[in-house]
Amino acid sequence: MTDPWPIHGSRTVPWKSSGRPPREDREFSEVTVSLPPTIAECWYDPGRETIVALEEAAVAVASLDVTAGTRMAAISGFLLRSEAVSSSKIEHVNANRDDYARAMIGLKASDNARSMVAAADAVQGMIDAAGNTGEIRLADLLAAHHTLMKDDPVDGPHAGKLRDVQNWIGGSDYSPRGAIHVPPPPELVPDLMDDLMLFCNRRDVPIMAQAAIAHAQFESIRPFTDGNGRVGRALIGAVSRRRGLTRNTVTPIASAMVADVDRYFRLVNNYRTGDADAFVLYLARCALHAASAARESVSALDGLPALWFELARPRKGSADEKIIPWLLERPVFEANSAAHIAGVAESSVYAALDRLTTAGVISKVGQSKRHQAWAATEVLDEVDRLNQRLAHIAKAA
Repeated sequence: MTDPWPIHGSRTVPWKSSGRPPREDREFSEVTVSLPPTIAECWYDPGRETIVALEEAAVAVASLDVTAGTRMAAISGFLLRSEAVSSSKIEHVNANRDDYARAMIGLKASDNARSMVAAADAVQGMIDAAGNTGEIRLADLLAAHHTLMKDDPVDGPHAGKLRDVQNWIGGSDYSPRGAIHVPPPPELVPDLMDDLMLFCNRRDVPIMAQAAIAHAQFESIRPFTDGNGRVGRALIGAVSRRRGLTRNTVTPIASAMVADVDRYFRLVNNYRTGDADAFVLYLARCALHAASAARESVSALDGLPALWFELARPRKGSADEKIIPWLLERPVFEANSAAHIAGVAESSVYAALDRLTTAGVISKVGQSKRHQAWAATEVLDEVDRLNQRLAHIAKAA
């Protein structure tokens, strides 16, 4: 039997809707807000099944981290994109492959595609900061949130700032009437986040358990007006990096979560009733599944250069031959980048790009003559294949 984890309290406070809400919201006069406990010094005692899962997950995550080997930049980039794309999908932010590819190199793209790229930058920034400083710092979470939300047409002004308004999940657009979860009032957020940072920087909690609890606590506080889910899931990777479980990559845990979003949300809600162990067990299994599926992706990516050479049969010393090995690291690019790698003038590289396109190695993702771009689509499509493998695992579990 595990020791109980503290449950969330509650408080009923007055509510007044603003703007021009419907009658039901105008009549809504009070709301019960959640009061997360402080956890900086709480002791977590995992159950037997969870202990085993935590050990297996840690081994799998560490093993994946060293698998990248000589293709470190390519593999770490792929895993980062997988995590950011999946974390965005959980929040119903999605874009097609070519739209996302254009956003990756700054070409005209949809708001969703640009948001997915910003999510990858935010994840990378948080994880790098944790590795470089050896700490999880509130300043780095704020910086990640700024990166994620600075271009958002609604929440851009709040980017990088703790919220100073009440937020909620579900319910009405005008009030928390019927909300699934109403986080603590804004005046409590700074102290709760300071407490969470203390918990995140402990070393007497199993790594994946610390990451899971930190994430669930963060989602309960919901310190930002928007973007909480994506920053909160980035916190999982940041904790792993701070503790040295990973050194080079991010485990695409969100890819496992997106396979069964309802279960993920249900277990986060159960955490608020004191059931931390179930969420820790869930996250450990997600990490184990994600690492296993990602290893298949790493193997598939490793085989691509040989396949591309077979398809293109480039002449020795040609621009084509020099571009192919580079595609894993830079799967989306413009002509000037390809020319630099090939060591030729930009005007001369188009013939090589045409040959690689005809061979099926790359394809155009920007149709504008002025802003042309190409992508090694097999690299980008592997993100979807990874998610499909994890969805199959989730159904079988």
